[in-house]
Amino acid sequence: MFENAYPRVALTVLAVAALSACSFIPTYERPAAPVAAQFPGQAQAAPAADQIAWREFVGDARLRELIALALANNRDLRVATLNIEQVRAQYQIRRADQFPTLNLAASGNRQPAADGSGGISSTYSVGVALSSWEIDFFGRIASLKEAALAQYLASEEARRAAQTSLVAAVASAWLSLQTNDELLALTQRTLATREDSLRLSKLRFDNGATSALDLRQAESLTAAAQASLAQQRRLRALDLNALTLLVGQAPPDELLPVPPTLPAASGANGVAVPMAPTPAAPMLRDVPAGLPSDLLTRRADIRQAEQQLIAANANIGAARAAFFPRISLTASAGTASSSLSGLFKDGSWGFTLAPQALLPIFDAGRNRANLDASNAARDIAVAQYEKAIQTAFREVADALAGSATLGDQLTAQQVQATAEAERFRLAELRYRNGVASFLDVLDAQRSLFATQQALAQTRLAQQQNQVALYKALGGGWAE
Repeated sequence: MFENAYPRVALTVLAVAALSACSFIPTYERPAAPVAAQFPGQAQAAPAADQIAWREFVGDARLRELIALALANNRDLRVATLNIEQVRAQYQIRRADQFPTLNLAASGNRQPAADGSGGISSTYSVGVALSSWEIDFFGRIASLKEAALAQYLASEEARRAAQTSLVAAVASAWLSLQTNDELLALTQRTLATREDSLRLSKLRFDNGATSALDLRQAESLTAAAQASLAQQRRLRALDLNALTLLVGQAPPDELLPVPPTLPAASGANGVAVPMAPTPAAPMLRDVPAGLPSDLLTRRADIRQAEQQLIAANANIGAARAAFFPRISLTASAGTASSSLSGLFKDGSWGFTLAPQALLPIFDAGRNRANLDASNAARDIAVAQYEKAIQTAFREVADALAGSATLGDQLTAQQVQATAEAERFRLAELRYRNGVASFLDVLDAQRSLFATQQALAQTRLAQQQNQVALYKALGGGWAE
């Protein structure tokens, strides 16, 4: 009798499970990108920037090693990686819900006999039990599994986005440190020049060849240079602190930028002229912009937002399925006897099969509210996805605007710095020959220092703009 029943039970379970392919998940359609078809000033597409690995983008060997050290030790990136493991486990839990859980069950029960004889009746059983397996006839569990899968994929994209941000942050901080080293050296040279001028002014004042006004102006410029030197030392320390946090440890000295060597130049009577450092060779590779539509596949944060949208879409399917009957199955198979010695004997084997269907009749609007919440969550995810695209478009457009103008600005400032250095040399020469006033020399000193500082800052802005463009185009996560 039982031998013929087992195949029927198995076929029944398989048939019901086969019917569980029904799904109420809305058909997913990627929202249209709410941006223009072209970036400002761009006329044609180019190879994708995310195909350029960060090791290829960064030309300086020390910076490459420092970025690799940050990727190994940065705590934010480590958290993003561990989040992947957590969400993967949650997905595996949802996936396991689709399958029955089998348990080895053993029980014993002794109680007074029901016939009133005063005796004790005993029941013992051993077997395999299936406890309340929900047969996913309307796709509720499958929808939850799809949502968990999308969240897992979103966590992977979040990790890639975190790596992109880390690569860009380390590169920008390293470039800032390099520029502050340059400005520190320039300020030290300027301070030495102004101290020379102050000594000369004091000597001339002591001999009655100049007025107290010239001496006080020279003292003011020297004090201003000392204040600027203290500021540059503070900024350099802040850059080192930022790199230490990004790298996850104190950056090795051999991986820091090499302090620049200032070219020697002298004015009249051996007084040094503060010259700007010689520009270093390009250390960052140019990247093509491509088309806005490429950002949908390039940028990890956009792909993350889309996976979160897919998850919200799948949750709607689970909320819809909650309106339909929930079918569960409880079953067991094994041996039962009134005595321990009778277990596993012929005739003691049997099974129980208890299917159950629950149809919601009254829930005070709980299922309707859950569906409304799921629909609202999907609409929020759509808006967040569109906002991610718009933000990416703006970041790329800003970086392209910088690329189009910073080069011209840098060239003009280099010409200006050269002219200001010559102006300072001539003003000092005229002053020493009694043709010009000391005010002309001081004005030339101030103008030269300000121009050289602006030149260094513009060079930094151009380099950091290259980093920003690479990041905005979705590069940085490929090795």
